[in-house]
Amino acid sequence: MNTLAGTLAARGRPPAAGAAGRYYRLMSDELFVPADFAVPGGLAAGPFRLEPLGPQHNAADYAAWTSSLDHIQATPGFAGWGWPHPMSLADNLGDLERHAQDFADRRGFTYTVLSTSGGDVIGCVYIYPRPGERPEGEGAAGDGGTGNGTGGRPARVRSWVRADHADLDPVLYRTVLAWLHSDWPFPSIDYAPRP
Repeated sequence: MNTLAGTLAARGRPPAAGAAGRYYRLMSDELFVPADFAVPGGLAAGPFRLEPLGPQHNAADYAAWTSSLDHIQATPGFAGWGWPHPMSLADNLGDLERHAQDFADRRGFTYTVLSTSGGDVIGCVYIYPRPGERPEGEGAAGDGGTGNGTGGRPARVRSWVRADHADLDPVLYRTVLAWLHSDWPFPSIDYAPRP
């Protein structure tokens, strides 16, 4: 795997379209959660709510993260991730379409964070498999990824909020972490703690 592909795989986010306009999927074809797991459609929690990120959020998502580049890069879990970085609104749309497809395919789950007061996009939560991990209880390597375990794969989680909502970052972290422990099948969760 080349350096760019390795970086992208490590951060749990598919790469943007390449120079030739092709999208290279670096994620495993294994399910991230068991086939019979009912993936939560969102979460309401006081000053914010989560809903699956999709193309319909493009303009608001783009405005949210482009207004907070330095703040997001300084957020725990984003050091060395390679994102955010400048991109066009059209490239952002492609990114959101890939996240929506990952969600539909049960390979990763990205939620937009919306303010409950006005519905503005104020952040994002990324829930993807920790690279190189197999589903809990799965058989030996080479079994075709079918396994026999009932648990999900270990998760790597990242979240950010806009700079003008920085006070919500530890609240979002605690809320999401509790939600992951109570409502998701992950045997372990890698989520950078907040002070």
